[in-house]
Amino acid sequence: MKESGDKSNAVGLESLGIKEAKEVLWNLTPAELVEEAIKNGEGVLTDSGALMCDTGSFTGRSPKDRFIVKDAKTEDTVWWGDINIGFDPEKFDQLQEKMIDFLKDRKLYVRDSYAGAHPEYRLNLRIVNTQAWQNLFCNNMFLRLTKEQLKDHKPEFTIICAPEFKANPEVDGTRQENFAIINFTKNMILIGGTGYAGEMKKGIFGVLNYILPQERQTLSMHCSANVGKEGDTAIFFGLSGTGKTTLSADPDRGLIGDDEHGWTKDSVFNFEGGCYAKVIDLTHEKEPQIWDAIKFGAIVENTRFYEGTRTVDYTNNSVTENTRTAYPIYHIDNAFEPSRADIPKNIFFLTADAFGVLPPISKLNTSQAMYHFISGYTAKVAGTEVGVTEPQTTFSACFGAAFLPLHPTKYAEMLGKKMEENNVNVWLVNTGWTGGPYGTGSRMKLPYTRAMITAALNGQLDNVSYVKHPVFGVEIPTSCPNVPSEVLNPRDTWKDKEAYDAKAQDLASKFIKNFSKYSEYANQSILAGAPQVEVSID
Repeated sequence: MKESGDKSNAVGLESLGIKEAKEVLWNLTPAELVEEAIKNGEGVLTDSGALMCDTGSFTGRSPKDRFIVKDAKTEDTVWWGDINIGFDPEKFDQLQEKMIDFLKDRKLYVRDSYAGAHPEYRLNLRIVNTQAWQNLFCNNMFLRLTKEQLKDHKPEFTIICAPEFKANPEVDGTRQENFAIINFTKNMILIGGTGYAGEMKKGIFGVLNYILPQERQTLSMHCSANVGKEGDTAIFFGLSGTGKTTLSADPDRGLIGDDEHGWTKDSVFNFEGGCYAKVIDLTHEKEPQIWDAIKFGAIVENTRFYEGTRTVDYTNNSVTENTRTAYPIYHIDNAFEPSRADIPKNIFFLTADAFGVLPPISKLNTSQAMYHFISGYTAKVAGTEVGVTEPQTTFSACFGAAFLPLHPTKYAEMLGKKMEENNVNVWLVNTGWTGGPYGTGSRMKLPYTRAMITAALNGQLDNVSYVKHPVFGVEIPTSCPNVPSEVLNPRDTWKDKEAYDAKAQDLASKFIKNFSKYSEYANQSILAGAPQVEVSID
């Protein structure tokens, strides 16, 4: 087996059963991987220097084809259901053997790296790829080892990713030809039949979401995080469209990370070594940091050029709305490295409430914070997805239900405990509608939202007076620097106060109906954070 590159002396591929391959290229540099990708016909260079690649028929994750092996280790710990689908251990072993056999006589790209910027909580990784661009993706997204560190690297979790390998559902136990399967006993992820590189990134996130809370008393979080000049850390949770990336990207604050973090007893740390950002309709004016990060070494996925050029047309959605870029975090000028800072002083739950009910900023007590954390609310508006013609509530537990192997209450209880131990402020920020619902009201102005977040970060909301929301019970500030007082209380912005009251009751009932699937496992402290409304959940 011909091998080259910077290889670990501690553990080879034989430990995986890979003893035959046409060639194994270990830990190539970004320049070498770009060269390989172009030579293999996997991508082309853009005029900014980034590598442009397509992911094939899958332009996003396939949640129904993500499995967890159900065995003695996971049977009583994993939150089984539509999100965490069980997979037979013997079928996994059978599939692994078939994949190993498939890799014979192929060129393989192996990446040794790790997840977790805190040295005491890191997870050593090895990724085996059949495609060079996907190995570059892993170089960008996971944390990078020095040449010296590579020599003694011992992987604790391994990914084998072969987009060309397709399962036989009838024989292999999968739903379709594509699959992503996590095995916590063998410490391995198998991915096949899909070229979407995000399956690798989110696979390791799922692994950390299982290991860290159970074994390391660390809260794993789907959030962005930044830190101020005084060392004050802030965390931003929010589903797509709520402004998480925009609001956490602050030129006056260092970026810890944009997607996945852990909260230990003494710090917050980034799981990743890069960013994986959406680029649909990207402009330099709207997102200068992301725009400037798309240079040599970065990847753009499923984008297209302006005709006759090598300039990316970011408005082009002919392949997918989910066009993305993957780049190492050091491509961001104000990246905070190593990506670790003190425990947070402020946490922001971002929601785009299309019903115009929730305040633009409000303060939550511990019970409310746990309840809203489990709820993970935002609203979709017309045009965001096919078939959405009017505002629809969207709930995703802990703002990332798709990646939670444990029951959401486990993460919420950890959040509540850490809040009380560290005296953390939690703010609910509505970046959505005011003065009425979507179609009647208007979107909250971004400068106002930024001013409210800045005021919270600077402690300027510590000594103002508050009023309690009559339904949700959250505390609404009556004044905020650089924000008109009349926009702070949402009821005051509606012409028809009775219509507001009815809409608030309606939204609260949706919260309670959604929460009913978790209530059996929720303690009294979490349940105390619910809105006050009479509703039947039948």
